Amino acid sequence: MQDTAIASATKWRQTPFFFALAGAVLALSGLAGTAVGAEAPADGRIGYVLTDRHWAIFETEDGAAECPQGFNLGPREQYSKQFPVEDGVERTVVETRLLREGRQWHPTIVEEDLFPFYAAQGNKSVGLDLDGVADDNDFQSEDGETSGIDNQLYRVIGCIAHYRAGGIIRHFENKFAQQYNDNRWLVELSQVDDLANDDDVVVSIYRGMDDLLTDASGEAFIAGATQRVDARWGRQYMALTTGKIVDGTLVTEPIDTIKIPWSSTFDTSGYQVFRGLRLQLDLDTESAEGMLAGYTDVEAFNHQLNTTWSTHHQSYGQLSSLSQYHALRNFADGYPDPETGVNTAISSAIKVKMTRVAVMHPEVSYQAIAARAESRK
Repeated sequence: MQDTAIASATKWRQTPFFFALAGAVLALSGLAGTAVGAEAPADGRIGYVLTDRHWAIFETEDGAAECPQGFNLGPREQYSKQFPVEDGVERTVVETRLLREGRQWHPTIVEEDLFPFYAAQGNKSVGLDLDGVADDNDFQSEDGETSGIDNQLYRVIGCIAHYRAGGIIRHFENKFAQQYNDNRWLVELSQVDDLANDDDVVVSIYRGMDDLLTDASGEAFIAGATQRVDARWGRQYMALTTGKIVDGTLVTEPIDTIKIPWSSTFDTSGYQVFRGLRLQLDLDTESAEGMLAGYTDVEAFNHQLNTTWSTHHQSYGQLSSLSQYHALRNFADGYPDPETGVNTAISSAIKVKMTRVAVMHPEVSYQAIAARAESRK
C-alpha cells in the first residue's frame, strides 16, 4: 500500500503537465531572493478561498425606487396570460408546456411581444468602471462618490425577485457555493512584499478540492485550512494575472477569458464565463472581501440558468429565463461578435467574501504522501 502510493505520486510527478505546472509555480513563487517586508506573508505567498458570493445589485427595501413598475412576471404568471383557461380554447401539451420549454433553449421574439420586461431604473448601482468611460448608461455608487460604474446585468436582474435579498437563487447559489467542492474557488497571491502596499504581485486562480472549515456553529468559516489545487479536472478554471495592493486593497489587471465554477442545487457542474474579469479585494491576514467585475457571457449565463434551475424552480422567484434572455441580449454592452457586431457579453459585478487558506500544489501533495508513507515504515 505504501509502495503503491509512492509509485502513483512519482508517476504523477513524471507527467508533462506536472512539469509545466511545477515550473509555473516556481516561477511565480518569488524564491529568488525577494525581499519580504514585515507585513508580507511567509514566502511572499498567501491564499484565499471563496466562502460567499452573489450578483451585485442596488436594491431598496420595497423596490419602489428601482422597480417602480413592480417585479417581472415568472413562468406561471406568463403561462396563465399566454394560455388563459377562461377563453375556452382547448390546447395540447405540445402547444403549451413543451412550446415554452423548447423556447428556453431556442428563444424567439414572441416573448418580447407578449410580456413587458421591467428593467431596473435609476442611476445607482454596484460595480466597477470596466471601460474607463463615463456615459449615460453608467451608474454611480450609492454614496455618489464613484461614477462610471458598468453593471448592465443589474438592469436585467434588479427587478427579478430571485436575485434580490431573500431570493431563492441568491440564497441557494451562495449556500451551495459553500457546500459543494465543485465551487471551491481559490485566489493565491505570490511575490508579495507587503500585504498593505505592493506595486507588483502575481495572482493565480485555481479550483480547490477540499471542504471549507467552519466554526462550531457551522455558519462562519475559519482561516488557516488547507486547499489542494485540482490540477486535473480543475484545469479549465486556472487563470493568471498581475495586480497591485494599495492601502490594503488588491486591484488586478483584467483576465481576458475565465471560467468560474458555478454549481448549485443537486451539485450541478455549471460555470459562468467572464471576459475582462478583474478583482478588487480588501485584504488582511485572515480574509478578503470585495468584488469581481467583468463582462459575463450571455449564452453561458443562460445555459447555466437552464441547466441548473428547472422551470419549476425558476417559478419560485418569478424568473422567466425566456424574458431574461431577451433582456440580456438587449442590454449586452461588451465583446461584439466580429461577424455580426452583436454584443456577446454584459457588464456585471459579484460581491464576494473569502477566507485565508494554505494552497497546496501537486508537488506539495506528493511530498505529503511520501512523508506519510515513509513514517509508516
